Amino acid sequence: MATFYNQATLSYNGNTTTSNITTGELLEVLSATKTALRDTYTTNENVTYIISIINSGNTAFTGLTVTDDLGGITVGADTRYPLTYVDRSVRYYVNGILQAAPAAVAGPPMVVNGINIPAGGNATLIYQATINQYAPLNTGGSVTNTATISGPGITNDIQVSETIAAANTALLTISKSLSPTTVTENGQLTYTFIIQNLGNTEATAADIVAIADTFNPILNPITVSFNGKVWDATTNYTYNNLTGVFSTVPGQITVPAATYTQDAATGAWTVNPGVSTLTVTGTV
Repeated sequence: MATFYNQATLSYNGNTTTSNITTGELLEVLSATKTALRDTYTTNENVTYIISIINSGNTAFTGLTVTDDLGGITVGADTRYPLTYVDRSVRYYVNGILQAAPAAVAGPPMVVNGINIPAGGNATLIYQATINQYAPLNTGGSVTNTATISGPGITNDIQVSETIAAANTALLTISKSLSPTTVTENGQLTYTFIIQNLGNTEATAADIVAIADTFNPILNPITVSFNGKVWDATTNYTYNNLTGVFSTVPGQITVPAATYTQDAATGAWTVNPGVSTLTVTGTV
């Protein structure tokens, strides 16, 4: 609802006088909401946004434009965008019926043209954007993006926003290497497992992290170390020297949280993963 004011001026014989001020209200018949399917995010994740526009009036709106700022923030003299529109992801519904995909410009900002809303009806836009290097991943980090609806028949542009927060979680990856890659019979080899945590939260015993593997060829005997400390069989891991089946006891592996640094010039964030290392050395 917008309030407007008017005042008249009367001129006569070189004199002027003004009227009282009249006040009125312009009832806006379009309303909109914007939501994300999830309220948290992690690195490189796709976020799905839904914009719902309702026309409570008796006249259709045609040729409207929806512009999403993709969370643009000012860094120095530039604008950085923590979201990247996923090309061709937009879906457009009128009164719940899927329509032909509208013209969309990836930007940033992302722009969708040609949105029509029938009298007494509604339109829905669903699209995805990817979390990129400009989105903060540290605890307390967040991304707010705003969509603006404009076009013929709209007196005041409509703006709707949504805020999502960096997920407070561990985010683990694992890689495995072998040394040496060529070994003779009765020779020794070492498997090295690197566990990285890209998340802002430490992986603790409560996360019951565990590694399982089957060594082929079978190793016997084996020595296991975690972050440089020799592990004890049964307490920290189990191993069957007849089948080669190896597993760590759930909860014995912990991985520190990642740290994050932001480039003051570009605004880009760099992830410095937390790392833990498991080694298994044995005789073939």
